[in-house]
Amino acid sequence: MQHLNKGQKMVRIVELMTRRGGVRAVDLMGRFDLDARSLRRYLRDLKDLDLPIQDQGLGAERTISLDPGYRRSGVQLTLPEVLSLHFGRKLFSFLDDTQFAQGLDDALERLQPAIARAHAELTPDLDRKFMAVPEHAKSYADKGDLLDEVLTAVLYNNAAKAEYVKVSGATKVYDLEPMTLATYRQGLYLFARDRQVDQIKTFAVERFSRFSRLRMEKFKHPEDYDPENHIRGAFGIIQAPPVSVRAVFEPKVAPYLRERRWHLTQENEELADGRLRIHMHVGLSEELITWLLGFGPEVRAESPPELVERLKQATRSAWERYQ
Repeated sequence: MQHLNKGQKMVRIVELMTRRGGVRAVDLMGRFDLDARSLRRYLRDLKDLDLPIQDQGLGAERTISLDPGYRRSGVQLTLPEVLSLHFGRKLFSFLDDTQFAQGLDDALERLQPAIARAHAELTPDLDRKFMAVPEHAKSYADKGDLLDEVLTAVLYNNAAKAEYVKVSGATKVYDLEPMTLATYRQGLYLFARDRQVDQIKTFAVERFSRFSRLRMEKFKHPEDYDPENHIRGAFGIIQAPPVSVRAVFEPKVAPYLRERRWHLTQENEELADGRLRIHMHVGLSEELITWLLGFGPEVRAESPPELVERLKQATRSAWERYQ
């Protein structure tokens, strides 16, 4: 554990005492390198600050905590807030085994005392009552140091030198200004300005083979920068010049299409025979192609011609593979 002064130790001790059930005295002594006499002195100083400390039990069972009434006098979480925190943590399950996930877990643990007594008995069983079904998640278990560099660069507006491996396997070195860290389908993506071409690009974080934050070099965000505008024309996360797209879906899948908002520019046109025509202004990315191909014979793209041709080629290639 890093070296802490007395003040820092006292703050950590108070945090541990506020947890439900408190903390064992032997754990405090081991964690903060205190003997019995030092611990008594720390507790006496905290009592002098009018903290209602409860000291119960003997030996290994001795537990130190704050009076529950004192804990409840602060912020109280409502049941919807508790559920929101639970779901929020579940949505980031793809970051398990990283410092990011550990930070979320620590924050939620500190908030435990703020859960109202009326709701506290409900929280242990939340995992069986509510869940977030994971998608095909990327793994960041061995990317701890990389994530730390990226997060810090984004927070402190530090430029970075990075080595990036593209899907093709080619490697390229970039001089970047990290702007925004985004999550999409259980993955992390970095929006960063490529200084060489003065263009904001999207990078899959796990493909950085090297990312070095330039601690002494800072940049300023453009006043008109908005990360939502960066992906406004994308059908997902991959950028491409937006064009007018039109596709007709058969009655079998039309109800499914009506249930979701597939893109910000989407407009639905109901046809007399039960089919649904969707209009969008999006880039012709692989994400869009894959999405349309997923509907098989239940969709027919109408425009633009380039999209129609790409779908024809993909369908023809798939048919040939099964011959």
